Amino acid sequence: MADYYELLGVTRSASGDEIKKAYRSLARELHPDRNPGDEEAEARFKEVTKAYETLRDPDRRAHYDRFGETGPGGAGFGDAAGFGDIFEAFFGGQNPFGGGFGGTQAPRGPARGDDLEVVVDVPFEDAVLGSAQKVELRTHVPCEPCEATGAVEGSKILQCETCGGVGQVRQVRRSILGQMVSTGTCPTCQGAGESIESPCPSCRGEGRVTENRSYTVDIPAGVDTGATLRLSGRGAAGTRGAGFGDLYVRIRVLPHDRFQRDGNDLVTEVGVPMTIAALGGEVPLETLEGHETIVVEAGTQTGKVFRLKGHGVPSLQGGRRGDIRAIAVVMTPESLSDKEEALLREFAALRGDELNENRSLLGRIRSALS
Repeated sequence: MADYYELLGVTRSASGDEIKKAYRSLARELHPDRNPGDEEAEARFKEVTKAYETLRDPDRRAHYDRFGETGPGGAGFGDAAGFGDIFEAFFGGQNPFGGGFGGTQAPRGPARGDDLEVVVDVPFEDAVLGSAQKVELRTHVPCEPCEATGAVEGSKILQCETCGGVGQVRQVRRSILGQMVSTGTCPTCQGAGESIESPCPSCRGEGRVTENRSYTVDIPAGVDTGATLRLSGRGAAGTRGAGFGDLYVRIRVLPHDRFQRDGNDLVTEVGVPMTIAALGGEVPLETLEGHETIVVEAGTQTGKVFRLKGHGVPSLQGGRRGDIRAIAVVMTPESLSDKEEALLREFAALRGDELNENRSLLGRIRSALS
């Protein structure tokens, strides 16, 4: 990955404000909302966001300046576990017995935006063949009047008096183990470490506002109910120019009136006229992609399965596409003309089949006249 400073277009001596300003400019330019379908812009957006999340925090920036993207010995920043991690988990990064283990501190500054989740109802055909679906949600977006700074133009950004610019406050309490120190987000500045002299009236100093947004989501062919798509950077905007969260799209496939899914196979029924079932022939089958013809052998019975290979659900892993399994349902005519009935009776007589005369209209008439 490229150098974080080069990605943001700043020097290694750039101040925190310069880094934040550079990121806001790039985020507006590269955000997926402004570049729909542009994979290169989306990849760059992820890179500059990662760079900003690292350089905006003094501790992480110092670590990056010293060791680069990977830590000493090849371990990524924060990958190595030790005593500091234990005390971080229980005591907020502080050794309650005195002495330092170098516990990890929570990042300073505004946190990235929240991840969002939305459920999308996808028509059966679109889930099988793939499509683009529109998603609408209400979310936090950067405030345009103040350019996500939270301050009116010319207003000073001051150090938070409560936390002294650290973004965290510590509380000391006594326990059977002695004094216990816990660290939490500053309630005054919400972790930003700074306060605004004249907050922006549009966003009340948050640097973001709530609006309705719509996105077009590419639904991959073969997706099924329960699948989740992750859209990086499409979640809520963070406060005062912090990074964006992610959007998680959960799929719910709507039922179809003719097809059911069984793994990567599609299962349906196909009506076969009695004459074709007996003598053989062809019957049409309407699939999700058009019309196909099924060859029916003579003597076909209800329940016989015809398989159309490669006409089912595409595999998400890129393997072989499933099949269509069409189950034969032999159709008996419900009404017959006199000629058709006469021919069927002749056929039955040739086969030696005994007919119940009382069940046909002609049989009832003959019974009434006899």
